[in-house]
Formats: sequence, structure tokens, C-alpha cells
Amino acid sequence: MSNSKTFDPDFDLTTLESHLAGTLKPVSTPSVVTHRLKRRIRLPQRSEIVTRFNNWRSLIIALSGTLSGLLLIITVARALYHLVGRKGS
Repeated sequence: MSNSKTFDPDFDLTTLESHLAGTLKPVSTPSVVTHRLKRRIRLPQRSEIVTRFNNWRSLIIALSGTLSGLLLIITVARALYHLVGRKGS
């Protein structure tokens, strides 16, 4: 089984670099595209950022409370299964 990543001593890296330098040209984006993107991207005001963080905080608290409740229900269900369910088998 031969390795496909063998090093060829005849391979000249400078030849490949000069070939790619001739074929790859820098491309600039059209000014219409950059102007449209600048209009669409807007930095929010400081008060908006603070409001978003407060909303995230309450969302995280709600999610963590829900997950804690689910874990408690699962734990109680498993305990009941092991206490009651195993007596019959």
C-alpha cells in the first residue's frame, strides 16, 4: 500500500507559486454591494445592547428553571421505577 502524500523532489514550489501569482488576480467588490451592506449593517445603541442582555438573562433563568424541573421529574420517575417496578420482576 503506497502513501498518496509522498514528496516528489522534482516538484518545484517556486514554479507553482509563480504560476498561481499569474492566474490569481485580486478582485474588488462592486461599490454597490459594499454600500448596500453598510446600510444593512447597523450598530445598535448602547441602551439597545443593555436591553438585549437583560432579556437574555431572564431567558437563561427561565430555561435553567425549566431544565431543573425536568431533571427533578426524571429523577423522581426513575426512583419510583426502581422502587416499584423491580418488585414484579
